Amino acid sequence: MKESKRGFIVKGWAPQVLILDHPATGGMVSHCGWNSILEGLNAGLPLITWPLFAEQFFNEKFLTDVVRIGVAVGVKEWREWGQEGTALVKREEVEKAVKLLMGVGEEAEDIRKRVGTLKDEAKKAVETEGSSYANLMDLINELRSFKMTKTVK
Repeated sequence: MKESKRGFIVKGWAPQVLILDHPATGGMVSHCGWNSILEGLNAGLPLITWPLFAEQFFNEKFLTDVVRIGVAVGVKEWREWGQEGTALVKREEVEKAVKLLMGVGEEAEDIRKRVGTLKDEAKKAVETEGSSYANLMDLINELRSFKMTKTVK
């Protein structure tokens, strides 16, 4: 980056959601944590999946095999938090995933189309009367009813 004078490094906190929403951002590498998946999905970005531990491997399978908006780099080794793995992801695997995700072929177009559809569905879910909105309101009302019954006694 120093030689090409392109790009920059952010030390500390970075405004990830703003970066993901930027029109120049065409994809995202994700460790497959649920918050990162939701942020990428809400930005309409296909994902390169790079799970590390815990449920992230299950989330990767969901992204690559079920909704098919992700491309795996080939991580096969599950490990405990803080534990270093022995298997390395080769640069050729990363290159292959980036080329597939950012490419012009039919598979890349299908991934982008699917993630665009899911982005639209996610936005509808949080609008008034959307499924997430309705579920949150149901939870709030249920919690309020507990408070009311507690104060009535």
